[in-house]
Amino acid sequence: MTSSSSARRPAARLPAGARSRAPQVLTVLDTLYPDARTELEFRTPFELLVATVLSAQATDVSVNAATPALFARYPDAHAMSAASAEDIEPLIRRIGLYRGKARNLAALARLLVERHGGEVPDDFAAVVALPGAGRKTANVVLSNAYGYPAIAVDTHVGRLARRLGLSTQTNPDKVETDLQKLFPRGRWVFLHHALILHGRRVCHARKPQCGACGLASFCPKVGVEGAEQGR
Repeated sequence: MTSSSSARRPAARLPAGARSRAPQVLTVLDTLYPDARTELEFRTPFELLVATVLSAQATDVSVNAATPALFARYPDAHAMSAASAEDIEPLIRRIGLYRGKARNLAALARLLVERHGGEVPDDFAAVVALPGAGRKTANVVLSNAYGYPAIAVDTHVGRLARRLGLSTQTNPDKVETDLQKLFPRGRWVFLHHALILHGRRVCHARKPQCGACGLASFCPKVGVEGAEQGR
């Protein structure tokens, strides 16, 4: 029988050179995206929570196109808690996976009313417990609505972390842990917004624009077009 101590796996190490690259990455991102912030449009924590749930496997553009009508009909959790999934579906039909998201939004609004008086809690575990929310959603909401330091790892952040040699992990939670080790806590929110923007505009999944990339001089994957095939 294997003892508990021998069964433990050692923590994965950061890639070689990650600690020296991290400050370079931050310096360039500061220059390229000084005003980096979420591209989701919102006015309240509730609107941000709803928009973030809708953004899973969908573009921010599609979410921003749908939310004005959605929020006009359901401006807060109390209003949305009275709606059924079938009521919500027509308003978000152009967003991917809209049926499941409509069910989640209806349930999410009811739980906000029942558990939190209709307000979005500024508590990580409480947000994660809501239907359709997860670790990434909680990080987005807490950082953008309440100013908490957090790194939300989406496909762009994960891809760039691996390409830039900041992490070898494919699990978003483990990528988040690696990035937290490398960057100052006060820069976490900026970092994830800037990486998302760079992933959308330059470091694309299949055809990264290495020739136009300000990070190319120290990127281990520079010139490897289509490397990781969208990872």
